[in-house]
Amino acid sequence: MFQVPDWDEDSPQLRDNLTKILEEVVSQADRRDTPSLATARRWQSLLMQGFGVPQSVFVGAFRGEPGLEDIQVRVGVNYGVDSAEVAVALKQFEAKLQLVVADLDNTIPVGHVPGEDQQNAVVDVCAWAHAEWVRIHPFANGNGRTARIWANFIALRYNLPPFVRLRPRPNEGYSEAGFEAMRGDWKPTVAVFRKLIDIFLDEDREQPSD
Repeated sequence: MFQVPDWDEDSPQLRDNLTKILEEVVSQADRRDTPSLATARRWQSLLMQGFGVPQSVFVGAFRGEPGLEDIQVRVGVNYGVDSAEVAVALKQFEAKLQLVVADLDNTIPVGHVPGEDQQNAVVDVCAWAHAEWVRIHPFANGNGRTARIWANFIALRYNLPPFVRLRPRPNEGYSEAGFEAMRGDWKPTVAVFRKLIDIFLDEDREQPSD
C-alpha cells in the first residue's frame, strides 16, 4: 500500500477537501441519489486532491484495475480482499446497498425524522456499508475515510446528522471494530455507531440556543 506523506497531517488542503466532500454528500443525500461505485470514486478523488501521489492511477481507481492489478493492502495482520476479487466484491456491495436503501426510501419519507426503530435501522445500514467497505479495502489509500463518508451519506439521507467524524478517526472502539470488519464481522461497528450517534445527539442537545 502506498503512503501519502502528508495524508494524516492537518492542513488547509485537507480541510478544504473534506469541506467540499461534505457539501457534495449533503446535496447527494438530500436528492436521495442512488448510491454507486462511481460516487465513491468521486469522493476518493476529492480526498486526494492536492496531495502528492506516486502515480495518477491511484486516484479514483480500484485495486485490480489497470495499473493496480497487483496492489494488495493490509491493516495490521488483516488483508483487504485480493485485488483480483475486488471488482466482484464491489458489485455485490453496490447491488446490496442499492436494494437496502431503496427499501428504506419506501419506509422513511423525505424530510421525515426517523423514530427510534427507524433510526436503529438506518444506523445498521451505515454500519454495514462502512464495515463492508473496510473489509474490501478497494482503494490503495483512503478507504477508512471513504467508508466514513458512506456512513454519513446514508445518515444524512434519512435526516440524521453526519455522526461519524471524518478526521481524526472516531473513538469509542472504532479502530477495534474496524479490525473485526476486516475479518468479516460488521456487528461491532453497529455497536460503535450507536454510541457515536448517541454522543452526537447528546452534545447537540447541550448546545445553547440563540
